[in-house]
Amino acid sequence: MSTISKMEASVDRDQQPQQPKKIQIYSNPNDEISGFWREKYERDAKKNWDIFYKRHQDRFFKDRHYLDKEWGHHFSEEGRRVILEVGCGAGNTVFPLLAAYPDTFVYACDFSPRAVDLVKRHRDFTEARVNAFVCDLTIDDLCQHISPSSIDIVTMIFVLSAVSPEKMSLVVQNIKKVLKPNGRVLFRDYATGDLAQERFIGKEQKISENFYVRGDGTRAFYFSVEFLENLFKGIGFNMKEHVLCCKQVENRSREIVMNRRWVQAVFQAAHCITGSAMSHLQGDNDNLKDVENEFEIDISEGMAIEMFGVPPSSEEVVDVSVKNYYFKIRLLSKEFQHTCTSTGLMLWESARLMAYVLATNQEIVSGKRVLELGCGCSGICSMIASRFADIVVATDGDTKALELLTENVSSNLKSPFLDTLQMRKLQWGNETDIDAIQKLNRKGFDVIIGTDVTYIPQAINPLFATARALISSSRIMEHEQKSVLILCHILRRVDELSLTSAASEYGFKLVDRWPESNPENSIQGLVKNWFSDGQYAVPSTALSILYFSFSESINEIDC
Repeated sequence: MSTISKMEASVDRDQQPQQPKKIQIYSNPNDEISGFWREKYERDAKKNWDIFYKRHQDRFFKDRHYLDKEWGHHFSEEGRRVILEVGCGAGNTVFPLLAAYPDTFVYACDFSPRAVDLVKRHRDFTEARVNAFVCDLTIDDLCQHISPSSIDIVTMIFVLSAVSPEKMSLVVQNIKKVLKPNGRVLFRDYATGDLAQERFIGKEQKISENFYVRGDGTRAFYFSVEFLENLFKGIGFNMKEHVLCCKQVENRSREIVMNRRWVQAVFQAAHCITGSAMSHLQGDNDNLKDVENEFEIDISEGMAIEMFGVPPSSEEVVDVSVKNYYFKIRLLSKEFQHTCTSTGLMLWESARLMAYVLATNQEIVSGKRVLELGCGCSGICSMIASRFADIVVATDGDTKALELLTENVSSNLKSPFLDTLQMRKLQWGNETDIDAIQKLNRKGFDVIIGTDVTYIPQAINPLFATARALISSSRIMEHEQKSVLILCHILRRVDELSLTSAASEYGFKLVDRWPESNPENSIQGLVKNWFSDGQYAVPSTALSILYFSFSESINEIDC
């Protein structure tokens, strides 16, 4: 290509309109969670660990009595040792060290205020030997609490794994400022290939390479020796010694055996490493060690069960009463709900409200074809609609929500109503899923319902596009109303103007709203009449209902 042609091609590319950036809503094909949830877990990291310690107190991890056996020669040198325990948790490292080495002073920090409070309430806590404080080492300056170059030993035991990989260097830089020139970092943490990591595979809990989120929202990174060495080397440390440990943890009463792997290492400032000390460095194969009794791993029975995959008590059954209908609904327990990526594993107040509307106004769905979008695990709206409608299809994009939905429907509905209700997977905008729903009902749906499905801005267009593809565009009798879309929600990140604007692009016209009706429309007050009996106590004044009719005249729009 000539120089002129290249310039012309460059100009053409510059003049071409920029393609809008695609924003990810669903998980990647490689099972990584979406950017929305990645950012949420990062933002809520402190809160999630605080809730962890609220739930488990000091019962989750064992006290680390192995420290004297593993690293005793570092702690027993002459003179008073000043130690910094990073990520102190409930004090499982702090108090064994104080008991083993009476002439030791420990700084203990954690970014969970509740964890620090547990340390301070420990029976062996004394300010003469422990200074416990809250500190986020990715943000806060350690020198605000500790004098520079004053720490002999920093212990980092199963703590760096909870930090995002891109922020780990900030933590190491922070501790280096308070470490003496000849000070050491004693490190122990999860290694790649650990059973817990293997159990994450295929469960849409992957944040990035070797980085995962647990069910309670806390996160775990799994280190390779190479990654670990390069991380510390980049901050001016050398690896003085390391070993990759493998151990089988057995719980005979439950007949489970777990293959655990962790990496253990000692780091020192690069200028302090002598030639003889460097000879301790070996390849991974040389330092891969099957360990028995001489090594311990601080893993309580509760942690072993959770890591191995024996279901924790993360679900609960709640009694739901709607008018004259009673349900027992299995869903995610409240302590896990705030961190779960699937909003469909809980029961929202909007679903309760819409279920009441359907129970007291049967004509909304009577004899009609009904579709529920994003029904979640409870399905109470669809179960009530199934008593009056010709066909009801309850859909959700989350596999776990559908599993619980199936269980809840089968335990609460009997024939013939059970035969009316079908459950299907439906990710909004997914052509394969939409086509499968269309095959269930070629005529389209007369009524489409969605409760609390409008909280993510990026999902609004796919929501209306999917509704447009599945709604009925024909009427049997002239006097019958047009097909309708009913959204019940609490307005969060998407305002009503944005909703109605997006709706109109796909042929949906807002004809009524509640609690404030629209006086410009002919059926003004329709939704208000749904509450004419005055028996429903609305739990939140923020709850609202938008009632859309579908116009047949809109041009075809690809979904």
